[in-house]
Amino acid sequence: MVAPRAPEISKSHPQPSADETALAELGYKQEFHREFTPLEVSGLAFSYAGVVPSIVSVLFYAIPNGGPFAMVWGWAVACPFIMCIGLTMAELASAAPTSGGLYYWTYSLASPRCRNFLSWIVGYANTIEMIAGVASVNWACAIQITAAITVTSSDQAYAATNQQLYGIYAAVLLSQAVLVSFGTKVLARLQRLFTLVNVLLCFIIIIALPIATPSDYRNTAKFALGDFTNLIGWPSGFAFILSLMAPLSAIGGYDAAVHMSEEASNAATAIPWAIISSIALSAVLGWGINISLAFCMGTDIISVLNSPIGQPMAQILFNSLGQKKALALWWLIIVAEYTMGSTYLLVGSRQTFAFARDGALPFSRYLYRINRYTETPVNTVWFDTICALAIGLLAFVSTEAINAAFTINVTSSYVAYILPITTRFAFKNDFKPGPFYLGKLSFPVAVIAVVWMVFVILVFFFPATPHTTIQEMNYTAVVLGASMFLAISWYYCPVYGGVHWYTGPIYNFTPAIRGEDGHRDEDSMSEKEQGVSIRAVDL
Repeated sequence: MVAPRAPEISKSHPQPSADETALAELGYKQEFHREFTPLEVSGLAFSYAGVVPSIVSVLFYAIPNGGPFAMVWGWAVACPFIMCIGLTMAELASAAPTSGGLYYWTYSLASPRCRNFLSWIVGYANTIEMIAGVASVNWACAIQITAAITVTSSDQAYAATNQQLYGIYAAVLLSQAVLVSFGTKVLARLQRLFTLVNVLLCFIIIIALPIATPSDYRNTAKFALGDFTNLIGWPSGFAFILSLMAPLSAIGGYDAAVHMSEEASNAATAIPWAIISSIALSAVLGWGINISLAFCMGTDIISVLNSPIGQPMAQILFNSLGQKKALALWWLIIVAEYTMGSTYLLVGSRQTFAFARDGALPFSRYLYRINRYTETPVNTVWFDTICALAIGLLAFVSTEAINAAFTINVTSSYVAYILPITTRFAFKNDFKPGPFYLGKLSFPVAVIAVVWMVFVILVFFFPATPHTTIQEMNYTAVVLGASMFLAISWYYCPVYGGVHWYTGPIYNFTPAIRGEDGHRDEDSMSEKEQGVSIRAVDL
């Protein structure tokens, strides 16, 4: 039985727009308002990366594994490879701009013999990545709020309990869920404010911090650009490789703009350029921030790393600006972290909605719904929020457990990126490039991107030190393996598994139905199958 269909947003337009026509070619009807301008989509992608808040969270990768040298030159080494990933993603996004993005591309480009399974794996890896990202960013926000309290205290001796941290985390996350439940137009206009906050913060640190830093903490160019300090114990070469985890964690979410494809105008052009511009801007501004910090952090790296505040960045700001100015800037960083978490939740809810639209998630019938008041997928916003709240409970198990859940954000995303890029070239398919196309450079850039991501995944599996205990081990491989094992087990589960019913994207618009000869079958049904029972309905 087919549930009531959602009213099509395009019904007020007698002639469908180019974006609606392109989406119909991919098999989907228009269900969102296209309120995001190209500039706002680029701003969303940049806010998703959140350069300053991200650097705050990942400095502990770079400082002990090379000090200022790793901070500056590690960033410069990683960014060209990151751009290669972005370029390959941009090509795919231009060819098929849909909210489903990665798993849709995988299904479209893979062999019929394995496309259902590969699409399933990519969809779950992508969904897990998004929800883990929401949890990771907001947990970092909670930690930064407690760091602000520590800076405020006279002796800097305040230490939050797990219960207090989780309470702050839950409050932040729930407030974001309310915000992200608003209509598309409100969310699109908010991206202007979010982008302004993030850009302003970057320039404050790049320009104002060096000016305000006392001479006692101001470093020479020789120290800032050439001092390699290895505090961990790995061989220096490998320590530098581990320091690359900082830029790789900071500049991520290359698919953020992709999941907003059905809410963006001129998506086939706007989405790829949003991916590229956000990476380029994050790379340049991030490098400038790292250089500024390297010149302003002083020479006592150990005291910065072991700061009583608990945040190396906060200690650098405290030394350079004093308590009041450092606290004011730190609260601006917290605001930027909050906007970043809101953007993560917004983007993640669209991926969850798309995957539920194709019936792949548990409770898809309830998740694939458009709220009649906001005309946005409120159910998936709160679904992702509840999942993120559950992940936060791992903090009561151990610090290692919660950290492993957060690092899966990077490794799971790379799994989701590798498969569609690989299927494009590994299988015979009818890939038709969109307006953004690299031409003859497509294949070599894709090879560089895939090899780099495989290498990075392996790096993220290594523990922080060569001599570690069971409690201090890096459990990223375990968490990623367990997540993929559950996804595969769910697919092959007897009777109820996806292998029995998941057939890839469920088309709900006629033009996507094609005959055996590859041409449109104009007489075909408006749904992929008559038995499809999952439709967007009003609440």
